[in-house]
Amino acid sequence: MKFAEGFQSYVCLGDVITCEAGPFTVLAQIVPDDCPDAPDQRQDGFWPSLYADAPGFIGPGPNHRQRFAEAQAKAEAVMEGWRKGEWFYCGIVLSVSLEGVQLATHAASLWGIEANYPGADNSYLTQVANEFLSEAIVVARETLARLVSHAAVLEGA
Repeated sequence: MKFAEGFQSYVCLGDVITCEAGPFTVLAQIVPDDCPDAPDQRQDGFWPSLYADAPGFIGPGPNHRQRFAEAQAKAEAVMEGWRKGEWFYCGIVLSVSLEGVQLATHAASLWGIEANYPGADNSYLTQVANEFLSEAIVVARETLARLVSHAAVLEGA
């Protein structure tokens, strides 16, 4: 059981993929991450360093200054792209329905994912959706069981 179609190589907030999992329809949606932190605030070692005790240490070896300059240029390009809105952080939220009835609007999710990141193809977004698919189905089954139980109680009242 997995999503047959994946997210596109360029995505927008609100983009959706769906799949059928037994009787359930599962929707995975790209939603905005509400954390406003910049990439260099979210990730230790975002900025490269020549110092061995720093999180962004580029490692010893030949051409360390050249590797540092290349890593610095890449980090600057990534930050510039983020500032321009060329890529963004998002969440993948899975919801589950049964015969058109929404059982769980937020059955499973993962946040802080890079979308449209420079040099990436967004395939990770689909991987996340597939990894959380079984968790979303479990939540939907539990919700359905509670609804059936409540309906039985109401019928007996």
